[in-house]
Amino acid sequence: MKLRLMSLALLLLAAAVSAPALAVAIGEPAPDFTLTDSNGKTRSLSEYRGKVVVLEWNNPGCPFVHKHYESGNIPKQQAEATAAGVVWLTINSGADGKQGHVDGARANAFLAQYGAKPTAYLLDPNGKVGHLYGARTTPHMFVIDSAGTLRYMGGIDSIASTDKEDIAKATQYVPQALSEIKAGKTVSVTTSLPYGCGVKYDS
Repeated sequence: MKLRLMSLALLLLAAAVSAPALAVAIGEPAPDFTLTDSNGKTRSLSEYRGKVVVLEWNNPGCPFVHKHYESGNIPKQQAEATAAGVVWLTINSGADGKQGHVDGARANAFLAQYGAKPTAYLLDPNGKVGHLYGARTTPHMFVIDSAGTLRYMGGIDSIASTDKEDIAKATQYVPQALSEIKAGKTVSVTTSLPYGCGVKYDS
């Protein structure tokens, strides 16, 4: 248990030390970007203007990602969000040759393995979009409202661990923000500390 806690602390420290400077801010327009998805289709954030959008940074090799996919937490959030008309974009900024890097076929296999159904799985191997948003960890979450304004960024929930049992006890920040936006309310938690594996950028 002690070794596990030490490993977790080192992973979180590595993510914090390697974090790029944030280029986005709550209440400001979310910067547009264009990426190719896992099926070879070009996708741009601007094509979803008028809809609420969730951005989820992903690394299939990360134990924190495994926690939220194996438990069904992220697939469930994706399904509920997209059923309500929200666009969910999963983004992989892992550089070629580094942990978590995938091509389209492997990205689709990962989604199929867990029954995950985001709107699209986007490939960002040069890390351009990851750096644009200052994505630090996998997962790292961003919620953009229908006017294109960033309303939430940070961790997926309030308990930084790889333990699936913690999910039920944690505040799930994305569903909370989506519910508040839908109700026309101010998002109560706009930022939180992201946790997970550091995004494996090329540099």
